[in-house]
Amino acid sequence: MISQQRLPTSLTPLDVALAALLHGVEPVTPSELPLAEALRCIAADMPPLGALPPHDIAASDGFALCARDLVGASSYSPLPLTALPVWVEVGDAMPDGCDCVLDADSVELSGPMPQVLAEAIPGQGVRRAGGDIAAGSSVVEAGRRVLARDLMIARAAGIERLKVRRPRLRIVNLPGGAVTSDLIAESARTAGADVVSVAAVGRDAASIVAAIDVGACDLLLIVGGSGVGRTDATVTALARCGEVIAHGIAVQPGRTSAVGRIGNTPVVALPGAPDQAFAAWWTLALPALDRLSGRRPRKTLNLPLAHKIASGVGIAEVVLLERKAGAWVTLAVGELSLDAIARAEAWLTVPGAAEGFAAGSGVDGYMLRE
Repeated sequence: MISQQRLPTSLTPLDVALAALLHGVEPVTPSELPLAEALRCIAADMPPLGALPPHDIAASDGFALCARDLVGASSYSPLPLTALPVWVEVGDAMPDGCDCVLDADSVELSGPMPQVLAEAIPGQGVRRAGGDIAAGSSVVEAGRRVLARDLMIARAAGIERLKVRRPRLRIVNLPGGAVTSDLIAESARTAGADVVSVAAVGRDAASIVAAIDVGACDLLLIVGGSGVGRTDATVTALARCGEVIAHGIAVQPGRTSAVGRIGNTPVVALPGAPDQAFAAWWTLALPALDRLSGRRPRKTLNLPLAHKIASGVGIAEVVLLERKAGAWVTLAVGELSLDAIARAEAWLTVPGAAEGFAAGSGVDGYMLRE
């Protein structure tokens, strides 16, 4: 018979639980992945790029000339040339001493000697060395997420693989929590994790233990079964496999969340309800994933609040935000509907020691749509 878990009489402050979860967690070893697989992963240090193009090239078809030699040339005062200028096409290297390209109509070839009928400026019709990619630049800075535009730069530079950090995330889903587990898995993949989802055959501790395999992951999430009901055995299973650091976190929603460790692997137990799971994901699991990824601090946007946010002292509350007329409008505080989660552009937490934020005060929202 499964013994019923009980939350402690006092909840662990969110910042204390997070600090304990992150203690000793270091970024994973970088690996080189094909470009398509590197998309959305967090970049590691990479060698600087060479200039592209490596030398001046023609940006249009025409005759390569030196602009300084064409001063005063016009159809009324043609400039005779002693020799036929070199014809170049788009992408050809510019001949030595040439810094512009004139189209065919600007050079008269019908007479006994070529004549130039127009002036030019240096660089006209020319793509300068480094015009596309400056020498010494990088595909993407270390700690930044690899985006589609970064793959464009890599392909242009002839790079087929990128050095990135992609933590291995294992999600153990308890029966009845598939919707929540899928939502978390999709969010984790967007954050650059290599996600493997497995289902426990039952909600009992033995079934949960059987689904835990920390040797195959850098971060373990268990979705569901973290409450105090008769079938909530996640914390019991975690205690059997490793250490329960805290069960009962002072965050709303998500108070039944738990954090722990199995060996050196951080573990977060997320409640099965979607709103509670997302709150624990944003406030506990995502910071752990970012630490493993070596990611730079996430982007925030500071805007004034359109209305006051009131919060009770003693527990951190998750707030969902939407941007309207240059201000943050509150969608939900503490209780998060799926509609609010879908519409939200950003989120923040009201610290447990605060009573909220006054209308008009500037707050930093963590962006949900990068």
